[in-house]
Amino acid sequence: MTVDVAANGVQDRLDRARRSIDAHARLVPDFPEPGVAFKDLTPVLAAPDGLRAVTAALADACAGAELIAGIDARGFLLGGAIAHHLGIGVVAVRKGGKLPPPVIGVDYDLEYGSARLEVPASGIEFAGRRVAVVDDVLATGGTLCATLDLLKQVGAKVSDFAVVMELSGFPGRARLEAAGAGQVHVHNLCEG
Repeated sequence: MTVDVAANGVQDRLDRARRSIDAHARLVPDFPEPGVAFKDLTPVLAAPDGLRAVTAALADACAGAELIAGIDARGFLLGGAIAHHLGIGVVAVRKGGKLPPPVIGVDYDLEYGSARLEVPASGIEFAGRRVAVVDDVLATGGTLCATLDLLKQVGAKVSDFAVVMELSGFPGRARLEAAGAGQVHVHNLCEG
């Protein structure tokens, strides 16, 4: 099921977030390779009005979650701020080898190789909890799909994916919708 943040009746916060993104995002030509124009969101998060606006709009998208899962690394920043805003906890979905054992992990393919994501295997009760997953950008959807698989392994009920920017022309949304079998909502603040 596809839902955009505006459909949730939070147009003012969404508009503020979009204005902050437009005002602060930095366009980097030829990165990460020639011919690609990369939109850097780091300055948006460094600006107090940007972080505040993006956090509020993403929190609207994550409302009702019992736990926020922030993906390594910008998802940590966003996830912590959103969890604080909602008064709930946050868990870091880390790249392989960054958490102390025991961990539960999932390996997944990247465009040019493979990667691993992990969460703690103990100390956090995931089973049956409604979890919203947060990251900065949705492109191919590989990392978010791997996060969904990982959280399913630990028994969490992933309800939402919330990203700042969804890159148009990439299959990420379709992949997430298929992986979530229509049970997971995909939210973005803007397209790039």
